[in-house]
Amino acid sequence: MHKWKDSTAQLLVPGGPVVPLEIAASFRARTRGLLGRDGLTGALLLTPASGVHTFRMRFPLDVAHLDRDLRVLAVHSMPPGRLGRPRLRTRHVLEAEAGTMTAWGLRPGLRLAVRPLAAGPGVRPPRPG
Repeated sequence: MHKWKDSTAQLLVPGGPVVPLEIAASFRARTRGLLGRDGLTGALLLTPASGVHTFRMRFPLDVAHLDRDLRVLAVHSMPPGRLGRPRLRTRHVLEAEAGTMTAWGLRPGLRLAVRPLAAGPGVRPPRPG
């Protein structure tokens, strides 16, 4: 279990790539999410979160629902202008550009890991809780 902070990190996908990761843990960062962006390099982890929407989004998303241990519960794509239903046991939601999660090999049952980046100016890695 982690006590997350807004930060950048790396997402480790078993048997897949190391993915640049933004962590949105504060209410403000989760609310802002990907609004106003034309794309995303890597992924965005919303925590805590159980569901997402794509209203006012400029591009379609892949969305993965994760449990408290970062195990993938479900993966699906969402076009702009949709409201996703919350899923039971979801504690975190991972977002990426549509099509990328399939390329990474993300699927239900995989347990992901987050590796903090070395702390530098303005970078706060997540602390174990």
